[in-house]
Amino acid sequence: MVAMFFSEAGARPWTWEASPSEHKKWVKVFKACDEDNKGFLSREDFKVAVLMLFGYKPSKIEADFAMSSVNPHASGILLEEFLSIVRKKKEVRLHWNEIRHIFTAFDRHYHGYLTLEDFKEAFKQVAPKLSERTVLDAFREVDQDSDGLVSFRDFEYAMNYGQNEAQLL
Repeated sequence: MVAMFFSEAGARPWTWEASPSEHKKWVKVFKACDEDNKGFLSREDFKVAVLMLFGYKPSKIEADFAMSSVNPHASGILLEEFLSIVRKKKEVRLHWNEIRHIFTAFDRHYHGYLTLEDFKEAFKQVAPKLSERTVLDAFREVDQDSDGLVSFRDFEYAMNYGQNEAQLL
């Protein structure tokens, strides 16, 4: 059902590509954090690089995950692996921001949740040909606990679920 809702609403699989200048910035950060020009980032180097690019120090779990995702025979994260990790982090952050923006547009009364009326009004604006039944079905599916209110978490889950299904089609 969610996939149908998103396809009728015109949703598309979410993609993003780094600009050449952004790619150069990432390479520059890698080189700046690669102490002693060893050709890879150690765990601590990686933490500094993430801090420089994203403004936060990654948790031990995040650093462990990054280190475990690289070649087990390597001493650290190579440039291409680092670029892949950064691209994915950036893509996730941008996707989350896009979902937050859509949720905020639907939340026209700034309650922090969406009602069926919010859904109806939003879809009247962006997809006026959607049937009221489709909007109602979508709302019911997104309203995970059936309390008549859709939290951002419910909305985010539905958006990601719908995108994942749309990518399978």
